[in-house]
Amino acid sequence: MISSKIGHSLDPAIIAVYRFFIRNKIIDPNVLTLCGTFFGFLSALSVAFGFFISGGAALLVSGFFDLLDGAIARQTNRVSLFGGFLDSVLDRYSDLAVMLGVFVFFLNGGERTYAVVTFIAATGIAIIPYARARAEAASISCTTGLLERPERIVLLLIGLFFNILHYIVVILAVLSHITVIQRIMYVKRKIE
Repeated sequence: MISSKIGHSLDPAIIAVYRFFIRNKIIDPNVLTLCGTFFGFLSALSVAFGFFISGGAALLVSGFFDLLDGAIARQTNRVSLFGGFLDSVLDRYSDLAVMLGVFVFFLNGGERTYAVVTFIAATGIAIIPYARARAEAASISCTTGLLERPERIVLLLIGLFFNILHYIVVILAVLSHITVIQRIMYVKRKIE
């Protein structure tokens, strides 16, 4: 939803922030992708130990790098099939690492019910991009659904910064599987 409405319109602002910190040096977009993954794993580790603010901050930085790598690739004409593939694969690692951090946090706190709900959410989060990839393998563009990656990150940030992670994992568990169902129904309609 956020991606379809905003698209690449944030690119100029993202590039401006990048140039403010980095000046005129151009960093390879794939390096930026790796930086985003590093901060994703850092977020997961922080969340697992209950450091929600630092986990949220690391997740925010990870999300910024995720926007930045594509913006830099487009700005410098370095868009490549491998870069897109690498970005997509490492995004999945980051997403699931953060959910593992949440899972470990709940498990360490003895909150097994929320640990199970987190696992259910993580399963949906893993299947959403898989459904899109399978649709695209059948030559059907499939970005439909309530909960794409930007929405998931925003929800997790709200949960971490406002200490309402219990509610957020329930929302993620429900909406991620609704999104999968939306994609299944969309592909079915397109094929028929």
